Parts: sequence; structure tokens; C-alpha cells
Amino acid sequence: MAVLTPARLEFNPDGTPVSAAYGDVYHSAHGGPAQARHVFLAGNDLPRRWQGRDRFVILETGFGLGLNFLATWHAWQADPLRSRRLHFVSYEKHPFSAADLAIAQRAWPEFSALAAQLQQQWPVLTPGVHRLYFAQRQVVLTLFFGDASHLLRATDAAVDAFYLDGFSPAKNPDLWSDNVCKAISRLAAPGATLATWSVAGALREALRAAEFDLHKRPGFAGKREMLCGQLRSRRPDRHQPPGERRAAIIGAGIAGCTTAHALAAAGWQVDIYDQAATPATGASCNLAGMLRPLPSADDNYLSRLTRAGFLATRALLAELPSARWAPCGVLHLARETMHAATQQRVVDNLQQPAELLQFLDRDQASELLGWPVDIGGWWFPGGGWVNPASVCRAALAAFPERIRSHYAVPITHFEHTSEGWRLHAADGSASSPVPTLIIAAGVGATDFAQLNWLPQKSARGQVSHLPAGPSLPFVVNRYAYALPQIDAHRLIGATLQYADSDPSVRTTDHADNLARLQLGLPAYAATAALDPATLTGRVGWRPMSPDRLPIVGAVPAPQSIHGTPRLPALPRQPGLWCVQGFGSRGIVWSALMADLLLSRLEGEPLPLETDLVAAIDPGRFLLKPDLGSQASGGRTALR
Repeated sequence: MAVLTPARLEFNPDGTPVSAAYGDVYHSAHGGPAQARHVFLAGNDLPRRWQGRDRFVILETGFGLGLNFLATWHAWQADPLRSRRLHFVSYEKHPFSAADLAIAQRAWPEFSALAAQLQQQWPVLTPGVHRLYFAQRQVVLTLFFGDASHLLRATDAAVDAFYLDGFSPAKNPDLWSDNVCKAISRLAAPGATLATWSVAGALREALRAAEFDLHKRPGFAGKREMLCGQLRSRRPDRHQPPGERRAAIIGAGIAGCTTAHALAAAGWQVDIYDQAATPATGASCNLAGMLRPLPSADDNYLSRLTRAGFLATRALLAELPSARWAPCGVLHLARETMHAATQQRVVDNLQQPAELLQFLDRDQASELLGWPVDIGGWWFPGGGWVNPASVCRAALAAFPERIRSHYAVPITHFEHTSEGWRLHAADGSASSPVPTLIIAAGVGATDFAQLNWLPQKSARGQVSHLPAGPSLPFVVNRYAYALPQIDAHRLIGATLQYADSDPSVRTTDHADNLARLQLGLPAYAATAALDPATLTGRVGWRPMSPDRLPIVGAVPAPQSIHGTPRLPALPRQPGLWCVQGFGSRGIVWSALMADLLLSRLEGEPLPLETDLVAAIDPGRFLLKPDLGSQASGGRTALR
């Protein structure tokens, strides 16, 4: 479990930013932008090498104050022959706050417009991967917050140019180690280049051993030499972009709609199908749902995925102004005293920023809520409620020229032909073949022959709508959740029943929701002393995975499995993908999983560590029991 220690902004007497912890400067005193251009851009023969390319990927070993990123983005933006997309992957063990970045970046007025955009999107300082989009999603910054010497091994990317930057090998030897050089070589695309201001002999030896041919060039300002290199390996590129950017998606819930949005934003043509007359009529049709992460003391897979998903959803909502949501906060009260102690320990262990997670005692929680409670709990200031149907509509409307919607078209089956996937509808019609088919059909996914082996269960849930009345100021969750008043309704819920296909709204379930509200929030429940028979509500079915993690990735071909292959070697059905198993966390996970799926399809850097990508791969359910641990290993590329 990693805990971030943010950097402190300090300056030398001459105004050069310096790290007191490492005893080294962040860039040359002779001019930061000029150093970035001389060492890293020119050292990697940029911008020439990205010109005319579909995509170009740069990896930097130390983000620091963002100077190299801003200089690269500035040069890419000014180049009429630039690549279609620019990916910039960077690592930072001690990230700065947005406020400190703003102060430091004032020194580079030529980048002021770009720096303002970076500061506006700067992520919460939490461990893991953070993805930021700029220039209509054509510039993609993927930030790994944590130790690069470890995180490089958790990265899946094909890198065209490396910026080896960081404090000097004498001050920070871990960042220049043999293992780091080997990790860089593993991530290198054919023809990859590197550049660095360091010419240390140990570094040269390690890079040569990692299959780089090296040469020295004149250094910047007072430095006599710098180092450049090129990968000499001729291994094939496993991260090829798609031959055609055309896809069909089955399912127009929040998973399918956010996936369509991500693909369309990257230039794909998408056809989305749903058996209902409008989008978001299944589990995504609830008036509102809760948005918040779910921490754990050991920061396990679920904790890391919900934190990353929470932040990705917040970023997507900022791009969709017509989506309805409210960042009012979420109070997750403990069930009992022992649980409250666990929650307090989680906050102490994770040491996450207060803007993401806090623990409130009983008195603090009561004061914030405005109703007395008998216990404290987690407070998520950035959480809130989201109307999923509005997200679906906004996501599809963002790219009307690239997304075609087909409603009231029940797809009964699909088949793979020499031309691609052909979808067959209940009325006997068939679609034109597409090279890529994505299943986001929720509980209906296992009705298709290609996914009938998937151990996904259907869980019935009923939400109760209380009439207008005293409203909570934010979302509260304990034995049940309760939302602020939305459209003259106060939502509480939800029940959970397996093997239950009853679509009717049941009085007994209303009674259950009211009873759990009474148990968790008695003071508020007293304002809603209602007859369950008078309430309205809604029933939906959630697609649940056995391990409560999403099911996202290329769909395996179980009939073609022989022996005991490892997860990356499982045979897959060509061009068939799924975005499934979200359970009750569709709002939290949809944006992140859509981004992950797009990155897999495009062969681009992934927005998650490889162990998490492996943990949610649909093939994990087909591994032999003695291979189960491989689903969480994740150090081998998964494409």
C-alpha cells in the first residue's frame, strides 16, 4: 500500500526551483523551457518523428513541475504535421499541489495558456494512475503517482520516445537503476529513442545492456555532454492501432453509452443497439445513484478501482454539462462501533487528502448532517448523486456524427464471419458486419452463446421513492442509502435479491427499505413515517460478478482452451469485447472502464496498473484453480 508524500515548492537564491529532500534542482538555472527543448525534444528528434503518425507515445521518468510536458504539448500544438494523438506518460513519487504548480509555472509565460489547463485538471494527490485529456482529447496525459522504479513494471504501453529525467543518479539512484533501464526497454516500441542530460557511466552500461545503442551529444548550457539512444531490438510491436475504427455496442445503459462516447471521441464510428425504445431503461434508469469510492485498510483491488473510477467519473461529468449530478458529498456511516474503528484506521492508514476522504466522529457527523446520528463514519466531500439516464443521453449526444443509435431492436444472437461480427435482431434483420463488437448488455449478456459461460449473476434491487419532505443536505449511506430530494422525490434503497425475476414494485420491499432507513437514520426516518403501500419506486437488475469486480476486456473462447494457459495466453474471440459485471457501481466504474477498453482497442497506454487490468479480465474465471493468482499478477502485457 503506497502513501504519497507531496513535494514542497522551494527555490534557490537565483529563483531556480529545488528539492530540499533530494538536494537537486528541477531544471537548469539557464532556462527551463530551453533545456526541455534541447535535451528532450531535440534529443529524441522531435517534432520530426511524430509527424504524420497516427499516435505518438512519450514516457518521462519524473514529472516534477510539468515543464517537459508543457514544452512538448506546446511544440506538438504548433506543428501542422503533428500526430493525430499525443500520449504523454509520466511518473512522480512526490507530486506538487495544483497551487504550487501554478506558482512555479508562472516562470514560463510562453506556456501560460497550457499551464492553466493543466492546473485546472490537476488530480487529487492519491496513489495510482490519473488520466487527463486536453485538445479535444487528442493530447492525453497519463500520470502515475508513486515510485517509478516500481510503477514502470505495472505499466502497459508502447513508447516511441523516452525522457529520462529526474534528480541526478547520485541523489536518486533508484530512478536510474538497472531494473529501471530493463523496464524501459520492455516498454519500448520498435525504433524507440531516448534522451537524458545524464552521461553517468553506470547508466550508459545499464542502457546498453537493455538493448539501446547510445551516443553523446553536446549538452545544454554549461553541461558539456548529454546522452541519446535508440532501441536496437527488432521485436514486433504488440500494440498496433486498429485497422478499422468501427464498432457495434449491444446495450445502451451507462456502460454502453460511456463506451460509445469514449470511442467516438477517439474517432470511431459506433452503432449502439438496445431492445428498449430509449437509452438507460434498465439498471441505469434509476432517478439517481450514489457516487463515491470504497476505501479499505489494505487498499485492495476494489478500493483502488473504485477510487480510480470515482475520479474518472468526476472528470467525465465535467465534460458533459447536460448530465445531472450534484457533488453534494456522501456520508458513509459506520454500522457499529467496531466498524467505526475500522473506518478510522482506514483513513489513518491511507493518509489520503481531506478533499477525498475524512473520518467524522458522531458529533461532527451530526453537526454536518443537521440530524442527530449515533455514530460517525467516512465523509467523501467530492461524492454525491448522479442521474445515470442524463449521463447516457449526454454521452451519446456529444458526437452525433459518429454515434448511431438503434432503439427497440432486440438482438437475439450474433455471429463472426470473414467480414466481422454480424448482429441478428428479433425481426429477422441483420446488421452490416463490424470488426469490433462490445457487449454491455448488463444482466442480458449471458443470454448470448459467446458469453453463456460467464459466472455473472442477476441481482434484483428495488428503490423506494418517498414523497417531498425534509431533505438531506447530501447522500447518507448506512444500512441503506438515502438521497437528497430530487424532482420532488426522496430516494432510499436498495434491496438485493438473487434469483428473483419479479418486475413488480413490491410493498414488502418498500417496508424493508423503510426499516433499514429507520435502523440507520432514525431521526430522519421519523420525518418519513409512511405506509409502504402508498410509496412508488423502481425495480432493476444488476449484473454481479462473483468477486464484485468489473468484467472488462477481450472475451475468451473457452472451447479453444487447451492445457493450463496463463491469463495473457488465453485464446480470445476475435474482435469481441465486454464491459460487464458492474453490479451497483455502474456510475463509479463506467467512465474508467470505457477509457480502459478504448486504450486496449487502440493499443495505447493503459489508464490502470496491469495488476488491476488482469484482475478484471473476463478470462480470470477460466483459469485453473492453481493459476488463480495469475489473474492478479499483471506484469505481462494483456493484449
